[in-house]
Parts: sequence; C-alpha cells; structure tokens
Amino acid sequence: MASTASRPGRVAKLPPRERILDAAEELFQSEGIQRVGVQAIAERAGTTKMAIYRHFDTKDALVAEWLRILAADYQAAFDRVEAEHPDRPGEQILGLARFIADGLPAISHRGCPFVNSLAELPDRSHPARQVIERHKAHQLRRLVGMCARAGLSDPEQAAAEITFVLEGAQVSTQNGSVDQAGDRLMRIVGAIVDSLGAPRG
Repeated sequence: MASTASRPGRVAKLPPRERILDAAEELFQSEGIQRVGVQAIAERAGTTKMAIYRHFDTKDALVAEWLRILAADYQAAFDRVEAEHPDRPGEQILGLARFIADGLPAISHRGCPFVNSLAELPDRSHPARQVIERHKAHQLRRLVGMCARAGLSDPEQAAAEITFVLEGAQVSTQNGSVDQAGDRLMRIVGAIVDSLGAPRG
C-alpha cells in the first residue's frame, strides 16, 4: 500500500474500496486484527459500515484481501529480482535477501504483518490464514526453483535454510534481540549461497 505521508489528502482521492483497504491496513498494522472493528475502519476511511459491507461480505474477507495485497507485493519482489538478474539465480537469491533486509526497519516498529496475523488467527480454516499459508508455500516453491537453477546441490535444503534466515531476521528485528540484522542477514544468505555452490554472476 502507499505511504502514510500526507494521508488525509491522499486517501480522499482514492476510490471507496481502496480507501477502506488503506484504513484497514493502517489499523490492522498498528492495533491488530482482533482489536479493530468494522466501525473503526469505516471512520478511518471516511465512510460507513454499510459501504464496507458492500465491498466485503465480512470483516474476515477484508482481512484476507489485505493479506492478499501484501502477498502480491512479496511475489512482485521475486519478479523484480528475476528481471534485474536474468540467468543469474545466485544474484536473484541475494536480491530477495536484500528486499527483506531493506524492509527490516519498518518491521522493527510494527512487526511482520504475516507473523502478527498468524498469532491472531489460530484457526487454520480462517480465510486470511489460508491466504498466508498459500503465499508462504508459493514463496518457498519459487525459492526452491531459484536454488535449483543456481545449481545448488540440494535446492530444497538450501531454500529451507534461506527461509529460516529470512523469517528469523524479521522476528528478531521485531523483538529487538539482534542488532545490525540486515547486514547479518545478507552475510548469512551469501554464505549459504557460496557454501552450496551457487555462482554469484
């Protein structure tokens, strides 16, 4: 979603559905899914509960759509690194790590939205939780593919190790336990790529 800078003027120009999603993102990120009601979202969006229900059947559907948008942003990061480093899968892997590393400062303030949402959605049948699980599975499949194209001897193991590092860096940044997390993340992922034999160029 767009930056919160000059929010009132920016949001006023958005179509109703996007205003609702923008307000939901702000509130879910800052206060959590369970604590935020539809009325609060309506007030933040400058609309009514009835208008929200015209666009989203339920609050759960709104939460799921917000998470789909976030997931699409992460999948777009895969597309970007593949386009920026064609036929250089080792560099693509490092590009993904850089994408996560660059996003860590924001996580230190609000936390990872996927981790936060999973903590609030213990029911695995919840539509929003299913969005997260499908996104994470798809992300891992794409990473395994990159590792395979990079010629890593065990692509699934390499992808698992890199995933553990990426996810762990986000949680550690959120709880403040590790300093210089972005730099450490890049060094660790680089070492994994090198140790498993992926060419950098």
